[in-house]
Amino acid sequence: MNNINRNNRWMPLIIAVSIILGIIIGTFFANRYAGNRLNIINTSSNKLSDLLHIIDDQYVDTVDIADIVEQSMPKILEELDPHSTYITAKDAKTAHEDLKGSFCGVGVQFVIREDTVRITGIIKGGPSEKVGLLAGDKLVSVDGKPYVGKVVTNEETMHRLRGDEGTKVKLGILRHGHKKPLYFTVVRGDIPIKSIDATYMINDQLGYVKIKSFGETTYAELLVALAELQQEDFNGLVIDLRGNGGGYLSAAIQMVNEFLPKNKLIVYTQGRRSHREEYRSDGRGSYQHIPLIVLIDETSASAAEIFSGAIQDNDRGVIVGRRSFGKGLVQQPIEFSDGSMIHLTIARYYTPSGRCIQKPYVKGQSKDYEMDIITRYERGEFFSQDSIHQTGEKYHTGIGRTVYGGGGIMPDYFVAEDTTAFTPYYSECFTKGVIAQFCFEYTDNNRKELSAFDNAADMEKHLRRKSIMDKFIRYADTKGIIRRNNMILRSKPLLERAVYGSIIYNMLEMNDYMQYLNHRDPTIEKAVELFKNKQTTPTLHGQENTPSTDTQKKKRAYCPAARTAQHLCNIQTA
Repeated sequence: MNNINRNNRWMPLIIAVSIILGIIIGTFFANRYAGNRLNIINTSSNKLSDLLHIIDDQYVDTVDIADIVEQSMPKILEELDPHSTYITAKDAKTAHEDLKGSFCGVGVQFVIREDTVRITGIIKGGPSEKVGLLAGDKLVSVDGKPYVGKVVTNEETMHRLRGDEGTKVKLGILRHGHKKPLYFTVVRGDIPIKSIDATYMINDQLGYVKIKSFGETTYAELLVALAELQQEDFNGLVIDLRGNGGGYLSAAIQMVNEFLPKNKLIVYTQGRRSHREEYRSDGRGSYQHIPLIVLIDETSASAAEIFSGAIQDNDRGVIVGRRSFGKGLVQQPIEFSDGSMIHLTIARYYTPSGRCIQKPYVKGQSKDYEMDIITRYERGEFFSQDSIHQTGEKYHTGIGRTVYGGGGIMPDYFVAEDTTAFTPYYSECFTKGVIAQFCFEYTDNNRKELSAFDNAADMEKHLRRKSIMDKFIRYADTKGIIRRNNMILRSKPLLERAVYGSIIYNMLEMNDYMQYLNHRDPTIEKAVELFKNKQTTPTLHGQENTPSTDTQKKKRAYCPAARTAQHLCNIQTA
């Protein structure tokens, strides 16, 4: 009886506790699932989640909560730093293809002209070459449906032509000399993306390698390139990282390792939740003693700066060009269940001397950050080293040379941007796409004649004999570009470089095109001079960093030099 009374005494308390627990659990699941189409709410105290609930339940109009989240994600990450970004599920698949080294597609290069896809090149060994597609073909239908007009964009074209390996796509093609469309069924396949644009001998001793990014296959490509130069008995090496926006940290580490003796620090990373992690050379590199020159400019960033910073801080070679971009933040890709992903900054990377080369930024002001290159241009940094004011902390290389943190890699030898040929006439031709359009049309109309030339030098001679520049000026007249003879004369070197270069790129390989661009390039000439004078090994008192001539300090509208045909012509690959 006593036991029964004792149990009855505790019963009300047990019931009360059970009710309270039930309320808590019920409230939790009600908050988590009621009216929530996102499944992102963890607790009712989550202010952001509460806001979404309130909007979903009480806003005057029906809203798409998922769309609000999609629009908010980039803005939230923008408040952290300029390099933490959000990538939608639609874009995530293609976001890293350039760095992966391949994608699945039909194997064509194309541009869009007058709302029509024009095929400019066929990938050798690719699916399109196998079925007989040709450069100069116009794409007018895909899978039986017309594909011309305003619907035609680079993104839509790649969406239609790329796809899963083994799938088929039927292409309708208009070809010169044929009145009716031709139809080709192409089986999509693996299309390689090379991250090394060119490998050749500048002269009988100095080799050259142009690296456009640091991807999964770049290290293997570098080994192949170096083996090719070995066959040519090269005694010095120029690695061109101008325009290289970076890529994978691991690729940069593998590549630097080829040039450093054992146990040299290459880079280290460290963050609030990321302990310091060092990467050192293993001494197995095959090119530890070859004279080395690295070229950089204001668009060399991230992994390109890791590479050049490791070479500079270890006094392994000389850096030539202009101050690099200044990206010293490490991003980690994090994928969501719907296929979207973020690149979240988790650490900073530091060069061997201990400097972080990340340039200053203000959280939430990414536009100012993106305008930094134009700001540099306007204050004369591209033309005179005197205009560069490095205020970061001082560090020292292995032999004691002074280097600075907080603003990119400063080259050992500064080479000014030559803007003497920049005029409003050239700028208008460039920005309105007149150069690209002329070059494509000329190539398309003279493809048979141009195919007789297999190198850039002979093709350039041919183009000069054909008075191509006169033809271009007349063409520009028809496109509404006002003829200004003094400006045309002044811009002649730039116009020739752009026009000849684009036609050469349209007809020949990237290797040929790069050789044409590098001919008479001041930075290449400086590299050749340093190699000739045996100045490729840094010394404590041998830093030049000599200010350049200040003849170009007059401000002009920013107009980038036409360094690549892809940039000039907006060529895409699918």
